[in-house]
Amino acid sequence: MGEFPLLLAILLAPVAAALVLSFIPKEEKLLIKCIAAAGTFTSMALAFYTYFSYDTSQGGVQFVQRIPWIEDLGVTFYLGVDGVSLPLMLLISILGFSAVFASWNVDNRPRDFFILLCLLITGVMGTFVTQDLFIFLLFYEVVVIPIYILIIIWGSTKRVTKEYAGMKLTIYLLIGSAFLLVGVIALFVKAKGIAGAPDMSFAGLAQAAKGLSEFDQIWMFAVMLFGFGSLISMWPFHSWSPDGYAGAPTAVSMIHAGVLKKIGGYGLIRIALYVLPVGAKFWAPVMAVLGVCGVVYAAMAALAQKDLKYIVGYSSVSHMGYVMLAVGSLSVIGLNGAIAYMFAHGIMAALFFSMIGFIYEKTHTRWIPDLGGLHRQVPKISVGFMLAALATLGLPGLISFIPEFTIFIAAFHQYGGLAVAAIAGVIVTALYALRAGAYALFGPPREEYDHLQDIRGPELVPLVVLGTVLIVGGLLPSLLFNVINCGTIPLMAEINAALQIGGKF
Repeated sequence: MGEFPLLLAILLAPVAAALVLSFIPKEEKLLIKCIAAAGTFTSMALAFYTYFSYDTSQGGVQFVQRIPWIEDLGVTFYLGVDGVSLPLMLLISILGFSAVFASWNVDNRPRDFFILLCLLITGVMGTFVTQDLFIFLLFYEVVVIPIYILIIIWGSTKRVTKEYAGMKLTIYLLIGSAFLLVGVIALFVKAKGIAGAPDMSFAGLAQAAKGLSEFDQIWMFAVMLFGFGSLISMWPFHSWSPDGYAGAPTAVSMIHAGVLKKIGGYGLIRIALYVLPVGAKFWAPVMAVLGVCGVVYAAMAALAQKDLKYIVGYSSVSHMGYVMLAVGSLSVIGLNGAIAYMFAHGIMAALFFSMIGFIYEKTHTRWIPDLGGLHRQVPKISVGFMLAALATLGLPGLISFIPEFTIFIAAFHQYGGLAVAAIAGVIVTALYALRAGAYALFGPPREEYDHLQDIRGPELVPLVVLGTVLIVGGLLPSLLFNVINCGTIPLMAEINAALQIGGKF
């Protein structure tokens, strides 16, 4: 496609849809949904083209676009993707498109809903396609406002109010970003003094950070770990996450679980680990321990839940613990597993939440004791639910198995017994995932649900799209790992060079 600005087009397609929607009469509900679908489909189609056009033999940052912006701060509107960011860019494009159809039956102010949803998708997308720290933070802050409004207006929950859930989520995100900002400002000032000129690009900061003292790297990484860790729902700073899931509308739950948390994991790898490797080495055991604590604690908490959304909410906290453990291994195979697992978890969590959303929409309950026998009345929803449940417990042949196995290899090599505790979490995961499916879908059908209509037409899109990725990713893991390798191998080579330890696992 020559010099066509692919990444900019991917980023702006949902924005264009939002702008068009602002001129559409609010009574044209079908047209509103079609425009949102067209914008997100355009972004997804271009994202797939970009993904499969990436030259794995060359590697590095590709599809680069640079526009100078704030010269005094060294800020450039710098877009580019590599093996670390490309899978996550593809993930948000897939989930954004699927989220539109998971919200196809939204009738309360649909125009406002889809405008905010498109802006949310753009904000998350922007964090993955930029190579400039200032632009990264800018897109991260763009995410906070639409997600808060979407929850407090269109959210629903029985355990806590949606206003409480939205406020709690927003406060935690802002607290995390405040700590992150402290680290970023300190890093920028120190790096400018070392380099002699301001440069906010990831590569520029990493080069300048080599001149930082060991103490500076350690405390700056600690601040960033808290900031990004809060976003990834790192234990014990996780309590906002299940409430946020439960209070959010289906589309927001999909994006929240699918990719919003991944901003934290991506930032931890792309920024904290890459720029501050000495600090990362110091705090790596702490990351691993906190990750395992999150895996076990959240899995046990999920086992005690009876609300379907809370089960998946705590499940997501548990799964992000695996990502923390993988990053803490400081190895190529660990980072491969972390990035691949973030992609896999995004797909299966989004499928889970979309099916739970349809169940709630049709039965008006997410409480497991009030459900049962739904596989006979809504078989398509049941298929999607069980597909997500089986992927959650790491069934071989589905997308999560290979990344999970990869993480365990890296963790066992680095930490031994700590990895065994993390593997024990898989057993608990199987218990709560299969229990939820057994009690909600199987057993004798309830007469009060005999009138239910299964998903059909546009409602089938999340099941078809996400289910296909779930299966294809499990059968052909090389489609994911070949790209990821292009990012993690040179990344760890630079980190090892900075640490002067040589080689890589």
